[in-house]
Amino acid sequence: MAEIFVSDGSWTFDGEHLRIVPGSGKDVHELRKVLGELAVPLEAIAGAAFEPARKGGHLRLRLRKGADPLTDAVAGGLDAPADPYRLAVPKDRTGAAEYLADEIRDSLRIWQIPSGPCEDFLLPGPAVPLTASAGDGTVNFDGEHVRIHWTMFAKSVKEAAGPQEFALSDLAGVEWKPQSGVSYGTLRFRHKGGGPGGSPENDPHCLSWGIQRFGGTTALVAAAVVARLPREVQEPLALPPPAADAHDDHDVLIRRLSDLGELHRSGVLTDEEFSTAKQALLRRLQ
Repeated sequence: MAEIFVSDGSWTFDGEHLRIVPGSGKDVHELRKVLGELAVPLEAIAGAAFEPARKGGHLRLRLRKGADPLTDAVAGGLDAPADPYRLAVPKDRTGAAEYLADEIRDSLRIWQIPSGPCEDFLLPGPAVPLTASAGDGTVNFDGEHVRIHWTMFAKSVKEAAGPQEFALSDLAGVEWKPQSGVSYGTLRFRHKGGGPGGSPENDPHCLSWGIQRFGGTTALVAAAVVARLPREVQEPLALPPPAADAHDDHDVLIRRLSDLGELHRSGVLTDEEFSTAKQALLRRLQ
């Protein structure tokens, strides 16, 4: 058995399963704490590696496509500290991390585990019911229905549309993206019959946020939906957005400035945080 215990969490490998337990400290991301303990079967793993850095490094697990609903839902959008398949390793534990990665790779070779896609999920996905809040809304998924309620930061279009409820059987897919640069983070639900679309902040089928990079635990809601949708009805997930032109960037920046003002007035951002974020956006407008 190979194992490593650090403040970020623990990984234990017995040759058949990798048991991942997140740490409980304040520096451990909320998403990993809510997801909780994972038992990853060897058949779901495509590779493992220790990535050294100046102050230690990271253990990183790579899963086969189609093996894990969360991995499929985020499509590479999760990075440390939110990624449950990355473990921050201090300098004095790098030897144990390298040994564990070697053990996983050796087992993959011995058992000749394929690295290609899986036909069925090998991990169950997050347990339900789940609730997540970010930016302009709160979303709940109970395994059969998705419900969205808007916060004070929702645009008038969403407020006018009111709370949203979708049956799982009516959904064709879900798209999740983290906040990046001037682009909003999003959790968007796709209906079989089409429906609203357009900009994330005006789409009542979509939560959007401009401050939290990973949108709290919204990725877990996306993964829970993906885990329960029949594969034959799912549309491609997390497609890259079309490149925005300069005018689009300008409009997005103006909206972000407006959002920052609302966050400051409501007390979510301190004077210092508001000033720093505002100056960063104004530099982009120049």
